[in-house]
This record gives sequence, C-alpha cells and structure tokens, in this order.
Amino acid sequence: MAIIGKIRDNGWLVLILIGAALIAFIMTDYSKMTGGEEPKYGFGTIYGEKVDIDAFNEAVKLAEENSKRAAAQQGQQPQPVDQNAVWRQFIEKLLLEKEYEALGITVSDAEFDAFLYGRDGFTVLPDLEKNFIDPTTKVFNPKLLEKRIQEMMDSDDPEMVKAWDESKKYYIERRMQEKYYAILSQGMYTTTLEAKNEYLAQNEVKNISYVMKRYRDIKPGEFDPSEKQLKAYFEKHKTDRKYQVKVPSRKAHFFDILINPSDADSTKHNEDIQTLLSGFSATNNDSTFVMNKCERRFYTSTPFSTAVPKTHPQAQQSYQTYPASLDSSFVDAPIGKVVGPYEMDGVTSIAKVIGFTYDTINARHILISVEQGEDPASIATKQALADTIMANINNDNFVEYVKKYSEDQGSKEKDGDLGDFYFSSMVQPFAAFVAEKPIGEIGLVQSQFGFHIVQTTGRRGRQYPRLAIVSKTLKPSNDTKEAKDSEAYKLLYSFDEKLSGISDPYKKVEKFDTLAAREGYLSRPMALTDNDPRINNFVTKYAEDKILELVYTEDAEIGSLISSPIKDKTRHVIAIYAGVMSEGEPVYQEVKEAMRQAYIKEQTVKSFKSKMKGKKLADIKDATVVKADISFANPQISSGFEPAVVGAIYAGLKDGERTLPIEGNSGVYVVKLEKTTKAPTAADYEKERAQMLASMRGTLQNQANQALYKLADVIDNRRLFNINVRR
Repeated sequence: MAIIGKIRDNGWLVLILIGAALIAFIMTDYSKMTGGEEPKYGFGTIYGEKVDIDAFNEAVKLAEENSKRAAAQQGQQPQPVDQNAVWRQFIEKLLLEKEYEALGITVSDAEFDAFLYGRDGFTVLPDLEKNFIDPTTKVFNPKLLEKRIQEMMDSDDPEMVKAWDESKKYYIERRMQEKYYAILSQGMYTTTLEAKNEYLAQNEVKNISYVMKRYRDIKPGEFDPSEKQLKAYFEKHKTDRKYQVKVPSRKAHFFDILINPSDADSTKHNEDIQTLLSGFSATNNDSTFVMNKCERRFYTSTPFSTAVPKTHPQAQQSYQTYPASLDSSFVDAPIGKVVGPYEMDGVTSIAKVIGFTYDTINARHILISVEQGEDPASIATKQALADTIMANINNDNFVEYVKKYSEDQGSKEKDGDLGDFYFSSMVQPFAAFVAEKPIGEIGLVQSQFGFHIVQTTGRRGRQYPRLAIVSKTLKPSNDTKEAKDSEAYKLLYSFDEKLSGISDPYKKVEKFDTLAAREGYLSRPMALTDNDPRINNFVTKYAEDKILELVYTEDAEIGSLISSPIKDKTRHVIAIYAGVMSEGEPVYQEVKEAMRQAYIKEQTVKSFKSKMKGKKLADIKDATVVKADISFANPQISSGFEPAVVGAIYAGLKDGERTLPIEGNSGVYVVKLEKTTKAPTAADYEKERAQMLASMRGTLQNQANQALYKLADVIDNRRLFNINVRR
C-alpha cells in the first residue's frame, strides 16, 4: 500500500495531513465575486485579514478525496467530511505558518531525508517503521521505503504522484511542528520548591470534622429580591470580572411544535402492519413480497442477511440486528418462521427466518496483495499468479504455497491460519465465501486488498438467523402535517398580536416565554457566539439559516419574532431575537437571572454564617457532623469540590482549632481540624518535578493553539457569509 495509506492507518494523522496540503491565506476582493460592497469579515478573518475562501474550499476538496481513498482501501462507503474539523486544521496551519516565519523554522532537504529514514540521530517514525519491514530481517528497511517513494514519484498515475506530494508535505509539516513545540517546551521549567510543595500537597493529610448547611435546603422564594434590590445589586457588581462579557454573542429564545403522528395515523399504521404480517406469513415468494410491499425492506439470500441481537459484540459490524429480548425467539425458530411485529429504533418490523449462519468461523488463506491505484498490468500479473496457484493447490500443499506466496505477514507465520472470527468482521467477498462454501473447499476471492486463495477449515458455536425483513415507520399523515402547519401559523400570529403593544424589547422576550408556557411549550435560550455562530440540535441547514438571519441581519431588533414558523424536519420552530452580549460590561436584562441567583446565594450565605458563627459543630442546628480526610492536592470533601474550604484549612489552622463559617460551592461550612499527618521526609522531589513537567508539556500544544487563536482574533464567518448576513 502507498505511504498515503499508511498515514490513514493512524486516524489522528488524517486531519493533520489535510492541513498540510493547504496554502496560506491570500487577501481576496470579495466585492468582485458578490457584485456588492466589499464585506468586512468575508469568509472569516485571522489577524484582521480575510481568509481565502478558495484555499479553504481546496482543503475541503482534499479532505473529501482522502476520505474516498481511505474508504476504498477498506471496502466501505466514504463518510461525509466534517468541514468544522477541516476549518480547525486549516486555521491552525495558518497560525503556525506565521510562527514558523517569525522564528525562521524551515526543513532542509537533508533534514527531511534524515527525518523520514531515521538517520543522523532521528528515530524511525512508527507509522513508517511498521509498514516497511524487511521480510528476512523483520526490521525496518529504509531501502523498501525509498523504493516505494520512487515508484510513487515516477508513476504514470496522477493520483499516485499526488499521494506522494501530499505525504511529503505532511511529513515536512510534522517536522516543523515538532521543532516549534520543542522551542516552546524549552521555556517550561519546574523549580525544586514547586516540586516540594507538590509533594507536601499530595502527602500531608488533614483529618477533619465538619458541618455544612446546604444552599439547596433554602425554601423557594425566601430571599428573592425585588426589582429595585436586584437593580441595585447589578449596579454594585456589574464590573465584577465574572460578569464581564469576554466573547460577544447574540441570543434567541425558541420553542418547537412537534409534528407527531395523530391517533388516526397510529390506527392506520397498526392496520397496515397486520396486513403485512398476514401476507408475509402466507407468501412462498419472500423476495418478491419484501421488495413490493413496504417502504423499508431487506432481503438477500446471502450470509449478509444474518442478524444478531443489538447487544452482540459484533452488532456494529453486522448488517442486521434485532432486539435482544427476541434472541431466543429468533435463534430457536425453524426456517420459515415469522417473528414480529417488533419495535426497534423507531421502526416496526416483521422478520422471516430464511436460514442460519454459524457464530464462529475458521479459515486459512494466501494473499496476493494489490495496492490502491496499482498499475492494471501489474494487477493482471498478480491475477495470473493467483490462477496458477489455484490450478495446483490442494489440501496437502496449502502450507507450502502459503510460505512461498502469501503477503499477509500475520497469518503467514501461522501457515495462513486466520484463527476464529465472526464472518462480518471480514470484507464482503471473503466473508460470503467462508460462510457459504463447504468446509475444506478451496476458492479464489478478490477483495480491495488483492487476491485471496481461501479455505474454510471449520464452523462452530451458535447459529444466528438469516432474516428477510419488512418494516414500516409510523409517520404523520399529510392531514396531520397540514394541521400542525396551521397550528404553528396561528400560534405565531397570536404571539405577534400580543407582543405588538409592548415597547420594551426585553419585556417582549419575557412575554414570549410566558405565552409559550401557557400554551404548554418550553421556551429555551440559544446563544450564538459572534466569532463562531454555530447552532446545535437543529436538523436542517435551512432552519439554522433562518435563526441566523433572525439575529444577525443588519436591521434585526431585539424582541423581533421570526416571520414564519421554521420547518426543521419533524417540528416547527418559533423563535424571537432575545438579546446581545457586547464585549465589556453586561446589559442588565442579559445577566438578570444570573444576578438574581447570586443575590439569593449572598443572602443565604449571610443567613447561614450568622446562625453558625461561634458555635461548636454539635450545636449547629439542622446540620450533621461529618468526618473526612483531605489533602491540598485534591480539594475534595465528601460533599464535593471545595477548594476555598480546603484552602482555609491549610492556611495556618492548627490541630484542635475550628474555622469561622466558610462559603463553599455546595454550602456554608464550619470545620474542625482534628489531626494533621505530616508527609514523610523525602530524599528529593525529582519524581514530582518530572510529573509536573510532563503534565505541563502534555497540555503544551493545546494551550499554545488556544493562545494563538486568541492572539489572532480568529473569526469564523462561514455560516453568515453563505447567507449574506453580517458581511
């Protein structure tokens, strides 16, 4: 297989590979493309400069090509590319390129060769070492790698040449990243004092007794503030750091009207299922019945109709599954038995048993491997070799041919034996042969890996059913959909009428929530970050776009309703533009609820402290004395994470003393220090120093990337750019 294939064996490398093939951003005149005023943000910005939309689209295209190649190698359908993941890698590469330029980081040809082949002090890269092993010495052979690279460079297949270009760019980028993060790691250091403090924090134990009055025990409404009190609290605390808006955002409130099947739909569905059950039980032509009688169906006479219960270890690899509760019904059923109807994953199904497949199969094979994109003439030569082997092989000389010809190193060492496996864990042509053909028969099978000379040597274990399946999904009828459409529009018009007389936009939002609750719906908030306005839990892009238009169009006003109900697959969404969080001090209405909770907590703390101050633990009412052992390194008390409480205990409290009431996360505490167990004397603190340094370096890359993102003020404007808002 090509180097590009080896890289894909390491999933975490794929996105880096994608990023490595991208070009740097270029200033683009979007006004020429859109025919309008030049946009401020374009597709997105980094260091205030617009990201090149063409460069990003090229990155997505490359990711799609890689996905197709990887899927072809594994005999699977390519998965949709996660464009957000591509974007992250794309931006990270641009950020790092600026760092490389500023620091003068490059990779020379000589350094690249040494890095690739493991020369001049470099260690052989694991992803190359394991894939270019000399069959004689069983160790990495750089000549095999060199030969493969030359083949790719000289290939007449443009895809093969491109694969090498991508691989080279990836390894150069990988080396540059290593050098960059190595430079950063040189700035990390742990002192002996820090290591000693860490040792003491881990090993000095405090045995305590404490009581706690929990915040949750306060009666609802006991400390609720008036509007005047709350506004005064806001004025006093609006400059507190925790209330400062660091990331500008906009909000919407919304609720959904589900388009569920009606009672009439359910009745009709049940009647249809009973008709299917009668017909399926009576028919002698399962394939025709299955293909003609329902919208969801499955039929094949091959082993790929084999089904296992959802709880089976191989359920993810199997083509069909059934509820675990029906396992005995299926496994013990005679051929021709109809089981069902049963519900699974929201679908009503009826299954007929048409055969059985053994759970465990054993086989041996000889592999004549074929690589992705290999020359047709070379494939024909390998086909001829496989045909020759088939013409001469038998049970007696099978092992001899394995040792001479097989390129599957894992099974070759075991005389071709693949061990026991579940049939669907193998690629389809191979699986069909080993599950169907008589034991001992030798056959030739071609898969994406090459030509297999296969012999099934045994089948055993449980037998699982092969099923023909008809299914129907309970769906809302057109009449039901029309009724829900009408309900959604009437509700929106009603809301619009009732909100129209309110001048305060935030009062409109409050009224919207109240009206939704009266109608039996739950209005919930949605926050959209300006620099990356993503929407979660919406099904369709259309629905997402409508929400974005609601809050980001130039003339958008807080308190504005959506112009019409938003259809999002199986629901209608009704939404209102609910507010803006600009950077800096908060707006009262936007932090009103948070301030209310803080006010209640503050009053609760004052009340608890007044009742607990100066009292022995046992004398504090409505509180139980609890014992615990704690350490400074792990600020947990049995009631939860309480760093302020643990910090107070370690801040000079002596054995036998108790604290004043302490405000914690879960409640207010009074603690008595019963006994301190000192940490044993240590010869040195090198272990702690090494652990702290390893921990720091383990988070280096993530922290550096976060810092670069913040420094560059990255704006992801893709979604808004595509719908022509916030330009």
